[in-house]
Amino acid sequence: MAGILDSREEITKLDEAKLILSVEALPDQIEDALTQTLNFTVPDSYRSAKNIVVSGMGGSALGSTVIKNLYKKELKVPFEVASHYELPAYVNEDTLVLLSSYSGTTEETLAAAADAEARGAKIMVIAAGGELAKLAVAKQWPRYIMNVTHNPSGQPRLAIGYAVVGQLAMFARAGFLPDVHTELSTIVESLRGLVKRLGPEAVENNTAKLLAYSALEKHLIISASEHLVGAVHVFNNQVNENSKALTSEWHLPEFNHHYMEALSFPKANHETTIFFLFNSTLYHPRVAKRFPLTGQLIESKGYEMHLIQATAETKLAQVFEIIQLGEFVAAYLPFLYRIPDPGPVPSVEWFKSEMAK
Repeated sequence: MAGILDSREEITKLDEAKLILSVEALPDQIEDALTQTLNFTVPDSYRSAKNIVVSGMGGSALGSTVIKNLYKKELKVPFEVASHYELPAYVNEDTLVLLSSYSGTTEETLAAAADAEARGAKIMVIAAGGELAKLAVAKQWPRYIMNVTHNPSGQPRLAIGYAVVGQLAMFARAGFLPDVHTELSTIVESLRGLVKRLGPEAVENNTAKLLAYSALEKHLIISASEHLVGAVHVFNNQVNENSKALTSEWHLPEFNHHYMEALSFPKANHETTIFFLFNSTLYHPRVAKRFPLTGQLIESKGYEMHLIQATAETKLAQVFEIIQLGEFVAAYLPFLYRIPDPGPVPSVEWFKSEMAK
């Protein structure tokens, strides 16, 4: 098993779904999405929305979760991600509803589409095809139909560049977020350098490989705060779906108010659990102080802990820095487990088929 992450040839033997190629394509996804959304427009009436609700499930909800946590200080209206068949009771003609489904066939999102239309909401759509894309065309809803050229895996969770950048552009044109086109162009170049430092050919000081080896055969508990909550949720989702591995997600400062009292028992957890804490100097100073102290307490209780520091200069750049790192860790881990073709999600597909009966 040792050394498999250093060999692209060995990885390719297991990686039928081309996960690693989609991971390495994150900068290309961002660049492509910027081009694809250049001409996206919405009616002027959309700018008067008093709240925003995104309907999406699983990988199709990741982009919105990133944006909600990244722009808490910039968003002047309530922003909610509703992963359900029904939209919140307050949704009406003053609500901007974004329907997000990579496949365009997600049953919960299609149900939410009918709900949103019945309530007279202002509707936008982001999809890569399927029934939702056809519905958006037929209803003439503002839409970004993603041409996901740089996602060879075909997995929604690995189209995160398209999802985040596409939605950033959509919400910016609707007047709810700033235009970050110029900053994203700079981030693309930084990420290309990061890909080289974290890829299979990078053998020395490869943080992604170190973290993947550390997480092997462990229950991974992930924690971040503020603008990085969405980024680590992307990581969490990809570990679950790529590695078929159990994780938990807790965020500071809430972690410090009850969860850390649970570190003593069961004793067996000490050998089977590992913590990844994601810190940033761009957090509130009191929050940034909490992370090393929390890590110190975790280690004092007998657990392995890794404190990962975001280093980029802006919050948006840090989000993509952590997404890129997390994608590599989540792609390497299934190769260590020797999972044949880790791309598909058989448990999810079985459940969908049973629900359809």
